[in-house]
Amino acid sequence: MRYAIKALGVSTALAVTCLAGSAATAAASPAQPEGLYAPSALVLTVGKGEDPATATVLRAATLSCSPAPGGDHPAPAEACGELRSVDGEFASLIEPGDRMCPMVWDPVTVTAGGVWEGRRVSYAHTFSNACVMADTAPAVFSF
Repeated sequence: MRYAIKALGVSTALAVTCLAGSAATAAASPAQPEGLYAPSALVLTVGKGEDPATATVLRAATLSCSPAPGGDHPAPAEACGELRSVDGEFASLIEPGDRMCPMVWDPVTVTAGGVWEGRRVSYAHTFSNACVMADTAPAVFSF
């Protein structure tokens, strides 16, 4: 019993010392923000079908642009550059191309969801077929 009381006394003293040390450290250094950038992290998908809610996802990639380009997207620096050039407005990235594509209705839907520079984003666009998507979609959806 005597050893248990001594052990309890030692552990209490150790806990008080640790708490006093961490309080002194906290007082010495003011709270710093976790980072100096707004987060940008997106999940991108390419799916087969017309409706984003029911399209069968064929491919998916993650893209992080802050503080540095990353994720499993094959060209994160290029994709982040495209998004920065249009301030995260995905609709501004889709531009008609000059490639000849068949007039076949076989819809492909791309989606983007997540956070861009601190604001929540949700985007979906349906192309008439994969050829049209390859011609008009930017590097953001090339994975």
